[in-house]
Amino acid sequence: MFAYPLRLLYCICLLLFISTTHAQVIVNNGKTNPHINYERLKRIDKLINEYVDKQWLAGAVTLIVKDGQVVQSAGYGYNDIAAKTPLKPDHIFRIASQTKAITSIALMMLYEEGKFMLYDPVSKFIPEFKNPVVLDKFNEQDTTYTTIPAKREVTIKDLLTHTSGLDYASIGSKNMRAIYAKYGISSGIGELHASLADKMKTLAKLPLANQPGEKFTYSLSTDMCGYLVELLSGMTLDEFLQKRLFAPLGMKDTYFNIPPEKHKRLAILNTEDSLGHLIKWPTDQRGISPDYPNIGTHYFSGGAGLSSTAMDYAIFLQMLLNKGTYNGVEILAPRTVEMILQNQLGDLSIGKNKFGLGFEIVTAKGAADEPRNEGSFAWGGYFGTNYWADPKENMVCLILTQQTPNSHGDVAAKFTSLVYQSLK
Repeated sequence: MFAYPLRLLYCICLLLFISTTHAQVIVNNGKTNPHINYERLKRIDKLINEYVDKQWLAGAVTLIVKDGQVVQSAGYGYNDIAAKTPLKPDHIFRIASQTKAITSIALMMLYEEGKFMLYDPVSKFIPEFKNPVVLDKFNEQDTTYTTIPAKREVTIKDLLTHTSGLDYASIGSKNMRAIYAKYGISSGIGELHASLADKMKTLAKLPLANQPGEKFTYSLSTDMCGYLVELLSGMTLDEFLQKRLFAPLGMKDTYFNIPPEKHKRLAILNTEDSLGHLIKWPTDQRGISPDYPNIGTHYFSGGAGLSSTAMDYAIFLQMLLNKGTYNGVEILAPRTVEMILQNQLGDLSIGKNKFGLGFEIVTAKGAADEPRNEGSFAWGGYFGTNYWADPKENMVCLILTQQTPNSHGDVAAKFTSLVYQSLK
């Protein structure tokens, strides 16, 4: 007498399994998503086309994935302004600091293999980090400085949360920029000839900007994480990412070195002149060749070196929304993903938000002032790329440009607002 209920229960479980499995893979089937108001969604077209028409922006690519389904994917404006060639959704973008999330995930994959613990001192693997010191006084005239001992060792968790005390070349604090320049430490963007191991060992010996664990300082910490991936895996960061992350996920267009057959898909890089007018990035401006992804390098900057497409990065984010699995491939365990996507700063903050192990995490206080829901995780890149994933809405969103500086960079925040106003 229990045969029918059991059969019904089996069918329900089977349907749930199929539905869950299907949701793990992003589909672009052209079907209408019942949770999207498509008339309101068209406001995105109007917004970005306006920025292009006013020559505030050369072009942009946007991608919105809701419930595992592509509900919007578009290229706006031009790749080459002079030639009027269109910017397409499959163009490859220099994602710069969006590399950080990928490198952080790579390191956490090795954490799951028992290669380290989060509170291990970095010096356990990089001896140059032993007995760190903190900058005390700095002489601008001759770049000499004094130091004081750090209160404790820098841990791997400090690196993942940017609380290590390291700073940034080019965009960091004035004194630390000078020190890094003196010792040849770069931001990692467009670095072609240096040795990653040599530079990270040099960086490890330099003074910290602040005491470990006492402040969030956006930094070269993730480049150090990339070097740790190399030490712990026995592979270059490039090899590890390709074999262990990109190939399993089906991320076919994400590279440190773009292969020759895809060189033409690299989006043109733009900047602004002294009057704020849009122009192509001059060769070697700020020491960065715009063609660096096509030139080739063995310096794999874990903080800034990758190039990718909107769809590839959406796959990466969807894997995290799926709690570590995509298309039947388990990259991380669900509990590890929970750790990555929760506040790891304690009482420290980034404005109103927090930081996990590689991502900014939107808090309730942060969500009060913007559309993204509490628990959304996000970051961006130096050349004008931005992303976020919203677990509550099961949504991944990207807006990618190739322009810095951008006097009209508010287009990303407006895009965010227009995404959420289109949800039912």
